Amino acid sequence: MNSYIFVEQLDIMTISQNLTNIQKTIPKGVTLVAVSKTKPVSDIQEAYDAGQRVFGENKIQEMVAKYDELPKDISWHMIGHLQSNKVKYMAHFVDLIHGIDSFSTLQEINKQAKKHNRIINCLLQYKIAQEDSKFGLSQEEINNILNSYDYKNMENIKIVGLMGMASFVDDEIQIREEFKSLKIFYDQLKDQHTQFSTISMGMSGDYPLAIQEGSNMIRVGSAIFGNRNYTK
Repeated sequence: MNSYIFVEQLDIMTISQNLTNIQKTIPKGVTLVAVSKTKPVSDIQEAYDAGQRVFGENKIQEMVAKYDELPKDISWHMIGHLQSNKVKYMAHFVDLIHGIDSFSTLQEINKQAKKHNRIINCLLQYKIAQEDSKFGLSQEEINNILNSYDYKNMENIKIVGLMGMASFVDDEIQIREEFKSLKIFYDQLKDQHTQFSTISMGMSGDYPLAIQEGSNMIRVGSAIFGNRNYTK
């Protein structure tokens, strides 16, 4: 059955039911990031009451507003493309920043984290999709960052792994191969960079494939909260 059709069918269920069903499909050791972008605080609170503690947002202003209203034991992940000039608004609380795709962004995160005497965990985004619309770094660019003198002297960030987004296609073979390429590269880097612990790949439509190919962190939104209304 097409996984995208499966997501649509979940809209008639409650958020807590969706969470329970998804958790049953996730092996031990895989972190579920509930992607709550565009969703109201009440929906996040329902997921929280059902036991979910890790949430992902793609807009800093929206995440800050929700952070102010919701319980403080929530682990907030920034999963969207990051604008460096807005890092300062979340530096005091964000737990993990996915999708780093430039060295200048790392420099800004380090600068803002230092102001709050924090070390912020980050993931570099490896471009595995064939779509031009996807952001990401090449293997060479990632190696250059990790081996650079400037990065090694940043005391307030920690690169703990990689993140990747597969092409938005129905071709399961292509998606699986893209995930596989990310896992192979991750394993190569982990041998050299022992702080690596996280490989973030897989979303509502493809997370089962991602887990099969070695993901230990999945980003699931519509399969938990239902389809989004971007016209609001």
